[in-house]
Amino acid sequence: MSRVVLVAESGADLPPEVTERYGIRVVPMHVSFGTESRDDGSFPPEEICAYYQRTGVLPQTSASMPEDFRRVFDEIRAGEPEVPILHLAYSAVTTCSFQSARAAAEGMDEVISLDTKVASAGQSAVVMRTARLLEEHPDWGVGEAVPAAEDLIRRCRMCFIPDTLEFLRAGGRVSNATALCGRLLGIHPLIEFVDGALRATRKLRGRMERLAPELVRAYIQENELERDELWLIETPGLAEEIRRGAESAARACGVGTVRWIKTGGVITAHGGPGAFGVAGFAARVPAK
Repeated sequence: MSRVVLVAESGADLPPEVTERYGIRVVPMHVSFGTESRDDGSFPPEEICAYYQRTGVLPQTSASMPEDFRRVFDEIRAGEPEVPILHLAYSAVTTCSFQSARAAAEGMDEVISLDTKVASAGQSAVVMRTARLLEEHPDWGVGEAVPAAEDLIRRCRMCFIPDTLEFLRAGGRVSNATALCGRLLGIHPLIEFVDGALRATRKLRGRMERLAPELVRAYIQENELERDELWLIETPGLAEEIRRGAESAARACGVGTVRWIKTGGVITAHGGPGAFGVAGFAARVPAK
């Protein structure tokens, strides 16, 4: 019977217990602290925040390179030469990892890359659901796994709100004036993945303690998310009060399972400390 090995970048922020259970292989993305480049996932993400506080310089992130993918692909094939490989990729609009995987797979049979068009908890949700389907259907090969993953990608929704605009300013994504106004007025941009790209779709005003549960309720309702499972995102420093409020709001909406995703170095470098987000799947459109 066929089986499929799933591959994702470290920027998916997959929990270690999930990768171990399902045999998911993780390809490192990279973070540069000055002249030192380190693999994402090889250090606590709190080091991103500490480095910026100490130096005033934001660590720079970079994609997985072809050699990173080739090393993982070769390791998989060394143990199981015939196994199909399904790479569920970090949004191709935001990084070159997708192209790196394709370059690494040249000359290799049955290595398929799909652009999930999301990252972090959104990508994690797609990978986890696909892994669960493969576990439930041990006779599946890529012929079944690919359309199932594509359906999940079409229905995946993800957003987040940074607690501070300082990291976005340091990374050149917003101006000094915007960051200053955001801090003074308590403005937080709602950032969503739209066709794979990060878009600030609206501005929210207030404290995160209030905004997080409001966002959970609104995002579930506006996107008609499935209620059986919801993914909540936290970067280092998210207050326990905010976690409790967000999870309570999810439960009140009828969510059965709440899964917290802690961001690694790449996502922390973009979102900054204390950021919060939501990911889930829109309900299937009824067949006519």
